[in-house]
Amino acid sequence: MIFGQPAPCLWLEIGFGSGEHVAALMERHPDHFFLGAEFFINGMSAFLKMIKDRKHDHVRVLMDDAMMIANSLTDGCIDGIYILNPDPWPKKRHHKRRIVSAENLDQFARILKPGGQLIMSTDVPDLAEWMVTQASRHPAFTWTAQQADDWRTPPKDWIKTRYEGKRAKGADKMVYLVFEKALHDNHTPYA
Repeated sequence: MIFGQPAPCLWLEIGFGSGEHVAALMERHPDHFFLGAEFFINGMSAFLKMIKDRKHDHVRVLMDDAMMIANSLTDGCIDGIYILNPDPWPKKRHHKRRIVSAENLDQFARILKPGGQLIMSTDVPDLAEWMVTQASRHPAFTWTAQQADDWRTPPKDWIKTRYEGKRAKGADKMVYLVFEKALHDNHTPYA
């Protein structure tokens, strides 16, 4: 038991940057539990400074590869996963490093509860296409978009990140992708 007590609602954020999104979620949902991973010390340091004066016994963070957390979790224990503005690894030879991959989606499907959400965002068109393609091909996930505005408009109660506000690299549109895990537990690995 990660928190010393059952976590009735548990979310994972992969690559949380400076942590403003996790911190805002903690404030909005004080009864929820959060796991976060950030590889870089500057982001981790900024997050820890941000929450130092808050009661924060419902959050655990790791400064390392997020897949270490995902691989260690039990089946069906996570309500949702955030992957916000991940590194696009633009060179084709580096695409295998992208966090949204068939292998990682297998792990996300394993740890998500039935009906759990995989929420992703990016301002890089090539990466958006990659994420939609990879997640749509996975048998455990269904894209919730019904119309174009569903991925062009932030989901209800969206918390804007600092990165999103910068509109880095000249991208003029952010893409918001929400996938749900199938309600049945019979997930077959995609890879």
